[in-house]
Amino acid sequence: MLTIVECVPNFSEGEDRSKIESIIQALLAGPEVHLLGTQMDAGHNRTVVTFVGSRNTVGEAALRTIGRAAELIDLNDHRGVHPRMGATDVVPFVPIKGVDLSDCVEIAHWVAQEAWRRFCIPTYLYEEAAREPRRKNLAYVRRGQFEQLREEVRRNPDRRPDFGGADLHPTAGATAVGARKFLIAYNINLKTSDLSLAKSIARKIRASDGGFPAVKAIGVEVRALGLVQVSTNLTDFLTTSIGTVFDAVAKEAALAGVSIESSELVGLVPRRAIENTNVSHLKLQNFSPELILENKLDQLLSTVSQGGLPEEPEV
Repeated sequence: MLTIVECVPNFSEGEDRSKIESIIQALLAGPEVHLLGTQMDAGHNRTVVTFVGSRNTVGEAALRTIGRAAELIDLNDHRGVHPRMGATDVVPFVPIKGVDLSDCVEIAHWVAQEAWRRFCIPTYLYEEAAREPRRKNLAYVRRGQFEQLREEVRRNPDRRPDFGGADLHPTAGATAVGARKFLIAYNINLKTSDLSLAKSIARKIRASDGGFPAVKAIGVEVRALGLVQVSTNLTDFLTTSIGTVFDAVAKEAALAGVSIESSELVGLVPRRAIENTNVSHLKLQNFSPELILENKLDQLLSTVSQGGLPEEPEV
């Protein structure tokens, strides 16, 4: 593979394994596409899929998943704690090898246009693919989620998609397609059911409210565990590390007399983001070498160079 692009689509389904398996089958029904990981979350009712493809195949593979998800997922019946506006909620492209961000922007624009043309799913461009500064921020694009957004696009031209008209898809909603650098999705579970505390800590640490740079954060309830969570996205781990975020959340929680239950990574993480980190200190509940992006890529490239295909991870 002379060029490698990572794609990390998020689907608004975290409970029905058969639906995710069908989406992955669609993903793999083309050349030069390889699944690196799948993480289902019933509480968030969301699944994060990580795959790689060549510059010429990754966009078409993403479109196959968008189309299949639209057939299987109805947002009118969807409930979960994570914000969402689409059956395929977000589709980011990340440069890995032989490509740069401008290449990923080009791919994102094509995929966004094709998703509207093929499936009548309105699409928004975000991060580096955005055509206006405000829409670089996914939270701005997704504000109000599916239920509110479908009403606002009809009366407010400012909320209209980049591709599409004044109506969302009746069941699949809308999809945000973007290009970005590595993003680390990292959640910290607090040993309390006090949602107001999680929201307060999220406000204190996120960049938009004067907290740490390159940090996005929200407070959510995890009913299955009987606790609350500070859910974060680290958009530049070299600027603000996983350890920095954990320590800040732990400190704020301790001031309220609350301890940390555990933390978790969602999807894959670059080796540099974790190599000098004390994993036990972070109380990471799901960490293994399989979560390191470079390990998965090395395994993939080694297998492909030997003329075979890697064994795909189980969903």
